[in-house]
Amino acid sequence: QQPLVESGGGLVQAGGSQRLSCMSSGRIFFAMGWYRQGPGEQRAFVASINGDGRTEYADSVKGRFTVSREYAGNTIYLQMNDLNPEDTAVYVCNAGLILGVTGSYWGQGIQVTVSS
Repeated sequence: QQPLVESGGGLVQAGGSQRLSCMSSGRIFFAMGWYRQGPGEQRAFVASINGDGRTEYADSVKGRFTVSREYAGNTIYLQMNDLNPEDTAVYVCNAGLILGVTGSYWGQGIQVTVSS
C-alpha cells in the first residue's frame, strides 16, 4: 500500500480555492511537502514543511498557497487560494528527511483542475 495518502482536489474555477491533505501511514517524517506536474511540464516543487515548522514555497505560489502540519506530525495540508489555470496539475505528496530525492516517499498523486 501507499505510505502517503492524499485527498482533496478536483475541479475549480479561476479565483477559487482548494485544500489538499496528505497523511502518512505508520510513519512520521521530518519533512513533508508537495510537488506538481502540469500538462506538458516536468514535476516541480510547490511547498514543504519540516519537523521544526519551517515552510518553503515555490515563487509561483507564494502568497496564495499555505502548507501546514498537524501537531502529531503525520498529516499535512495545502490550502490553495486565488487559483489560476496555470495551477492545473497532478499534485503529489512527498515525505522524507530530504524531499525530492531517491529514498523519499511519494503519494499516488491527485488532480487539481482550474478552469477559466
